Amino acid sequence: MAEMTLKVRLLLESDGKILLLKQTSRQGGKYSLVGGFVERGETPIEALIRECKEEAGIDLLPVDLHLIHPLHKSKGRERRITLYFRATHFVGKARSMEPRKFQDAVWFPLKKLPSNLSSTTEHVLLQYKSGNKYSEYVL
Repeated sequence: MAEMTLKVRLLLESDGKILLLKQTSRQGGKYSLVGGFVERGETPIEALIRECKEEAGIDLLPVDLHLIHPLHKSKGRERRITLYFRATHFVGKARSMEPRKFQDAVWFPLKKLPSNLSSTTEHVLLQYKSGNKYSEYVL
């Protein structure tokens, strides 16, 4: 039986734009949302707050995070649940804090996203804009 992993991601909105991280070419060169794995002993909210600070240099409060989309993703034997949260309030200037993984942190209008989104990010943003509250994604 495949093991299930848990991840979190953030749709951070400000002035009609969302924050995306531009991966380095070594990491795939695509745009993705801030987030990562929920580590042992963490809640999803704690993990997302930690990941946002580590990856983008921003601080969030639990009260500002709102669950918008659970995703079940499968690839071969790998199974993953990713909880997508939305926030509009944060402290700090978004920037890449992990230059080996991300070249830059860029704000894009939700209606005019870059063409080179990661496939999962593209899927979830389409689901979000369509008002779907849950989706499954098979690679």
